[in-house]
Amino acid sequence: MATSSIDATLAAAIDADTSTEEILLAATNHDLDALRKLFEKYDAKVQDADSGYSPLHAAIAACEPDDDFANDMEVNGAGDAINGHALSEESALETVKLLFENGAIWNELDKNDETPGCMALRLGLHQIYDAFVDAGVRAELLFTMLDDYEPLPDEPPPDEPPTGDETLDEDIVGFEPAPKRNEPLPRNLNGTQDIDGFEPNPNPSYKVEEDESPGAQPRQGTNAMEVVDDAAATPGHQTEPVLTNPNVNSEDYLKSTLTYSGDRLLDSDKNAVMMDWETEIMKMSADKLCPKQGLRTMNVGFGMGIVDSMFLANSPSMHHIVEAHPQVIERMRSQGWFEKPNVRIHRGKWQDVLPKLVEEGVSLDAMYYDTYAEDYKDLKEFFDEYVIALLESDGMFGFYNGLGADRQVCYDVYTKVVEIHLDEAGLDVEWTDIAVPDLAARGEWEGVRRPYWANIKTYRLPTCKFVG
Repeated sequence: MATSSIDATLAAAIDADTSTEEILLAATNHDLDALRKLFEKYDAKVQDADSGYSPLHAAIAACEPDDDFANDMEVNGAGDAINGHALSEESALETVKLLFENGAIWNELDKNDETPGCMALRLGLHQIYDAFVDAGVRAELLFTMLDDYEPLPDEPPPDEPPTGDETLDEDIVGFEPAPKRNEPLPRNLNGTQDIDGFEPNPNPSYKVEEDESPGAQPRQGTNAMEVVDDAAATPGHQTEPVLTNPNVNSEDYLKSTLTYSGDRLLDSDKNAVMMDWETEIMKMSADKLCPKQGLRTMNVGFGMGIVDSMFLANSPSMHHIVEAHPQVIERMRSQGWFEKPNVRIHRGKWQDVLPKLVEEGVSLDAMYYDTYAEDYKDLKEFFDEYVIALLESDGMFGFYNGLGADRQVCYDVYTKVVEIHLDEAGLDVEWTDIAVPDLAARGEWEGVRRPYWANIKTYRLPTCKFVG
């Protein structure tokens, strides 16, 4: 009896050792029958130890033509590259759908730092790429729903066991349980994996402000940051610094030392807060939001003051600036922004400043959001709560669209996600495409830790107005 139990355990161990290879092979061959049989015991969350390929990577890579037959490549009517030595996009798409149904992670990275969606785009597999964008949108919408979840009044407190009558997440087929309160999010949840560029920061820019009321950030004192302007710094070899804020969160950012260096503003870890190449984006944003003189405008997140200068060039009757970083505030003072006519500066976080402006009855014709080190949920709160409260019915709203700007698939996913949420908030969005220059060739990323626009060719500029 004991021997039989040992044999069964050993057989199970051997079976487990080969399951990853079997799933990857079946995915490579687009063998749906084999995959369905394997998924009776296993799910699709596996990776090859050497290449880092997930089953999604494997299914898409099977469509890549062999180099030896590149000259024989044919292109079908949908624009998909295929030849006799590569499997078809149609069979790959069916395989991808089956893998998604069995827990495959849509944005998992391989050893080349490439997601399956990035691979599909590179190979010209546009139908598959669209399927990855749709999967990403579904996952991120679900994340938002989980983030907004609040327990119903009759639910047991977190420290009390369920009575047995509740419907549990574990009982829902295909749905992984939401993390318990006070526990960190798991790395993978409902088909999404955290990757650089998909921390949804509404991004490159940032935010901060000025409000002299109690609780506002101190204007200057023991915690004030020293202004560093190193345009004339002596070049030399530098070792890689220890990152003081690798996840770039808002609270640590507001305590960090910034560096104004000629045409850029960097945080303490050499992340780009704002760069001069964004001037065209800022000018077009300001012109669309403030097309005539005499309007009441607001920008949240001063940075280098690029968009604020563009707003003032259009002669608003009043321009509000919300900024929270004490070092940026001091820079604004030294540049005379506090003395400019028709400019009102609010020092503090917008989450603290805007409710007070609502109480004052402030009305605006144009609002622009360009914060740094905040998440997508902050942008969503901004237009859900405060654009509606402060903007006139015929006013315009815009934001710096750096959502997921490290990878095209992530950028496309968040473009759709934010469009859906804007619509839910009663806002219609119009997109204007602007070509992103070859920043690497221009040396824009020298001295910057993470080149967040390296893989994006087109910036999508949003201009929003109330529906109807």
